[in-house]
Amino acid sequence: MDRYAQAGVNIEAGDEFVKRIRSKVRTTFSKSVLADIGAFGAFYEGTFSNLHEPVLVSSVDGVGTKLKIAFLTDKHDTIGKDLVNHCVNDIAVCGAQPLFFMDYFAAGKLQPKIAENVLDGMVKACSENSCALIGGETAEMPGFYREDEYDLAGMIVGVVEKKKIFDGKKVKSGDVLIGLPSTGLHTNGYSLAREILFERYEIDDYIDQLGQSVGEALLTTHRSYLKAISKISSLSETHGFAHITGGGIVGNTKRVIPKDCTLKIDWTRWQRPEIFNLIQKTGNVPEDDMRKAFNLGVGLVVIASKRGADKITEILLADGEVPFIMGEVVVNQDRIHNQTRNT
Repeated sequence: MDRYAQAGVNIEAGDEFVKRIRSKVRTTFSKSVLADIGAFGAFYEGTFSNLHEPVLVSSVDGVGTKLKIAFLTDKHDTIGKDLVNHCVNDIAVCGAQPLFFMDYFAAGKLQPKIAENVLDGMVKACSENSCALIGGETAEMPGFYREDEYDLAGMIVGVVEKKKIFDGKKVKSGDVLIGLPSTGLHTNGYSLAREILFERYEIDDYIDQLGQSVGEALLTTHRSYLKAISKISSLSETHGFAHITGGGIVGNTKRVIPKDCTLKIDWTRWQRPEIFNLIQKTGNVPEDDMRKAFNLGVGLVVIASKRGADKITEILLADGEVPFIMGEVVVNQDRIHNQTRNT
């Protein structure tokens, strides 16, 4: 047995993993991918004949402590999908179409079957989002991670026509907020959720209120909004988008509205998934804390002109979405008063 293997790093296991995934990864390739996996770098041909001023948009993220749920349930085939969809949404709200994705998978002890299950989710999500999985890094780090755990991160690159970038500049007072439902926690708020729920429940406990086990509810996949965004992004009535992640509805939507504006949200306009009600009741969590930590059932906010809100809602409904009007952008009176006093 070689000394490196004795130290806990199994190169043969890494080679086996690459063999397992090679054909799966290739299914996500587009004609712009110029190199197979295994090279020192990934090559993507940056020719965009249909765009006059192409702008690359990138993002990097992880799935947080949702990984702990995958470990506890020993279910690893959806966590990769969470990662890809999260990253896709982050660039889609800027107007970008995804081009390629790269992952980082690190474990205390590489278990090829588990790693393959994780990658299966990535492959599926990349295919669904027309995104090439062109490379990544698999690291075995004994002594740094526990042998039965792993870490996961991803990086995505997309492209958008410069004049079609959504950067908040079109948003103005009077615009309407249209919500699209989340599938649950998505990939945020898990540290608080785990602290509360696992004081009372086991991962496999079936909860009538949820219609499933605690683990199943917490592992529900973070959905992609790329299709919905693509349906309405070319409309002049569409002014912006917000992907609701850490920081909640207000924290994320405020990132794309003018500084002299604020949000007026009617929190009664949609029904929250039961998982949020269970967390709040079990942990006696104040409403303000719930709003800061969780998406509360809203995964995407579309910001639209008042005259275009009905049109956008109709388009989304026809595409199978369940949109709802949840508020509006209004002038921040406190900011105006402060500016008046200062002058």
